[in-house]
Amino acid sequence: MPDQIEQALRRFEAQLPSRVSLPGEAGYAAATAIWAKPVGPMPRAVVHCRTIEEVQLAIRTARDCDLPLSVRGGGHDWAARALCAGIVIDLSGMNGVSVNADQRSAIISGGARAADVAAVTDPLHVAAVTGTCSGVGMAGLTLGGGYGPLIGRCGLALDNLLAVEVVLADGRVVVADDSNEAELFSALRGGGGNFGVVTAMRHRLHDLPSVRSGMLVYPFAEAKAVMERCADIAASSPEDLTVQFACVASPDGKPVVMVLPTWCGLPAEGETRVAPFLKLGTLLAGNLEAMSYGTSLTLFDPYIVNGQRVIMDTCWLPALDSGGISVFLQKMETAVSPGCAVFTHEFKGAASRVPAEATAFGLRGDHVLVEIFATFVDRSDKEEKQRHRQWVRATREAFASMALPGGYPNFLLADDPDRVAKSYGPNAERLIAAKRHYDPDNVFNSAIPLPGSATERIGKAPCRPTSR
Repeated sequence: MPDQIEQALRRFEAQLPSRVSLPGEAGYAAATAIWAKPVGPMPRAVVHCRTIEEVQLAIRTARDCDLPLSVRGGGHDWAARALCAGIVIDLSGMNGVSVNADQRSAIISGGARAADVAAVTDPLHVAAVTGTCSGVGMAGLTLGGGYGPLIGRCGLALDNLLAVEVVLADGRVVVADDSNEAELFSALRGGGGNFGVVTAMRHRLHDLPSVRSGMLVYPFAEAKAVMERCADIAASSPEDLTVQFACVASPDGKPVVMVLPTWCGLPAEGETRVAPFLKLGTLLAGNLEAMSYGTSLTLFDPYIVNGQRVIMDTCWLPALDSGGISVFLQKMETAVSPGCAVFTHEFKGAASRVPAEATAFGLRGDHVLVEIFATFVDRSDKEEKQRHRQWVRATREAFASMALPGGYPNFLLADDPDRVAKSYGPNAERLIAAKRHYDPDNVFNSAIPLPGSATERIGKAPCRPTSR
């Protein structure tokens, strides 16, 4: 069988000259060098797709060879789910963005990142809803949820998804929206890449000439007072203002508190709205300035280092109160390395007003997303890995008494099925039905976790040829 697979891959390579990369080749190395260092077997082949037909052929080849299949859009995934031991469909070359004539929506290709979108929309003074980092792939972000600095005014990224072009497991190409393939459209908005390969999306755009934002750094010794004052300001702020906290290590390895407010309302009000954040304590560094939305997405870029191991967990809090702040500080005081950090993302305003049944996303209602992660250089040191894993787990457990059920699926693994099921809330059964209908053989099983019943009886069935 291994020889047959190698022969099939060689035939595949001959069908798509210059599109298939095998281990040892430059294209393969570039495609697998993603933000989080992969763990486990590396891909047998990477297919650098540029057309729908090439995506169809890649799916058919993976099924014919009974090989695992995964999709690399932006490639920014902490769990390295973009890579699998079989065939990786690399969409990074399909990164086009085109704005409709009325500037109310944009067609975003499946491999586009937030930076690709902003490069087109910033000059037009409009914006798509993105995450907080420029390098995040728009498809993966959107299909799983999409917290970001525009959430209060505009909702999640998936709330602004108007239509999706997707290649299904059987090779069919469908366009899903509110009127066509409505069940698929609902499932894609929160259920991740479990149903097919998204080759293009139509996103709603919003008028946004600029934002006022920046990264403010305060000493850890003042962290409690800074965070409590900041939380008070955020609690009474309008929807056009979002605030992100971070407890991280400074360049000298000591913890600091970062505060990242973003005002996306009327530019004339921006300076006044963000001014209180400059007076939370002893400001060590940073400023708040008017800038393009795309520029604001680059603030975290210096902190993202490819090739490191990443361990992550998450939880939802009803609000960030004194109890939650105390956990933040206690766990950072016991951090096992400078790579340990805790971040928050707000969920409020427009995102909270979307009916729970409108999409597959499970939690509608004001809350705070907590992102816990540890990065370290992997030197095959099992003790180092275990120390970081234990810190991440202990930090999430410290929040457990105040946390809401479940967690953000984009930040979860499938090893806790009960928690995964709770993450989708009342939408779990509908999501299960969609999975069984659109991907009964569980071809797309490397994406974010679904409720257990969606896959526990859907095995990796013997693959058969698929149609175009």
